[in-house]
Order: sequence, then structure tokens, then C-alpha cells
Amino acid sequence: MNEEVIAGYFPAMDGMPRGKTFRPSKALRNKYGFIAISMAVIFWLVIMVAFYGISFLISLDEAWSHAALLGQWLGFVNFWAFVGNIAWLIPALIGISVYINSIEYSVISESGEASPEIYVKKGIINVTKKHVPFRTITNIASRAGIIDRLFGIGNVEIQTAGYSGGPTGQAGPEEKLEGIRAFEGLTQFVLGELRKFRDPYTTTTEVVYPRDEPVPHLDGSLDDEILTAIRDIREILRTKL
Repeated sequence: MNEEVIAGYFPAMDGMPRGKTFRPSKALRNKYGFIAISMAVIFWLVIMVAFYGISFLISLDEAWSHAALLGQWLGFVNFWAFVGNIAWLIPALIGISVYINSIEYSVISESGEASPEIYVKKGIINVTKKHVPFRTITNIASRAGIIDRLFGIGNVEIQTAGYSGGPTGQAGPEEKLEGIRAFEGLTQFVLGELRKFRDPYTTTTEVVYPRDEPVPHLDGSLDDEILTAIRDIREILRTKL
């Protein structure tokens, strides 16, 4: 047991019930692997096209032959372009697999009932565990890009109250459950839970204040005029804000 718990700074939480966790589909690993390999192919093509263009410019000099340049240097450039790609591609594919295996999601409790929050765990070196209560969610969307549809997966994007794009102000969801096969079904499930935290009769976000009691009339006294002025100022501020 941790020394902080022994010291009584906070109680032990070992007995707390945990939700049922699930991992993203293996297709998410295939998606990222496909992107990495595609980048390697593009990198190789850029080098080959650049070499071809440079050799063509050099061949404009009568002392050089374009075919001779290609025959002499093409194999050398192709070899090192391949080695350069392998040098980063293999570690990237391994890192992708390890990262995907580190992801965990949870939306239901061990009993099978809906959990009051969405749990997301990600990270290899810096592990992040995030709890998003349903009552704080303001927007949820399902999204599947071209590559996602190619692998039959999609994402569930979540935004909460008070979120403005993170500390740097970038646009995008606060949390994302990615690589889900039944992402549309998961979205509908979360929407159903969200409706439980909403008043079915509430149709507006306007705050209705209780009506104030009339200011007691004090026969034209100064106190009466001050109270009336304060009431008018408050009503003006309330309508403007």
C-alpha cells in the first residue's frame, strides 16, 4: 500500500468497482500501419523523382549522359532511400502496435449497467487516464474518414462544457474514442445516457430568475429611491448579460 494511504492523506481505493474495459479494433493498428507505409512509399518516390530531375539537369551539359548518370547512380540512391525508410518505418510499426495495445475504453460498469462516466486510457511513456462524466458532455459526434471506412472503423468524438480546444486553443474534440467497429451504435448509447441527465421539458438554456418582490414604498424617502435605482440597474445588467 502507498505510504500516502498509510499516512491517511486519502483512503485506499482498491475496493472500488471498475467498469468493463474494451480496446479498439485491430483494424486501427492496420490503419496506422497503412498510413506509415504510404508515407514511406511517398518518401521514396520523392527521392527518386528528385534524383531523376537532378540527373536530367546535369545531363544538359554535353559532357554528361542522362542514361549514364542513371545507370551509375540510380542503384546507389535507391538503396539508401530504402535503408532510410526502413530505419524509421520498422520502429514506427512497432510503436503503433504497442500504442494501440495501451488504449482502453469503458462506458459500462462491471454489472453491465451504464457507468456515470466515459473512461479513456492512452499512452506508452506518458500514460493518461481520463474520466469524462456524462453530465458534463455537451456534444458528441461519430466520424469516419476515407481511410477509416476503408478499414471498417470509426471514431466517437466528445466535447464537454467549458472546453475551448485545449490549452493552445486548437480546434477539435476534447476526447476521442477511435478505432471502433460499432461506432454509430456507441454514439447512440452515449446519447441515450445523456438524455437521462437532461430535463425532458427543458427547451431552452435561458435561466429564469424568481420574480422579485416589489420594493417597499417608504413615502418618497432617499432609501426608497436608492433601492429603486439598484433594482433598475440590476434589471439592465440581467437583460444585457
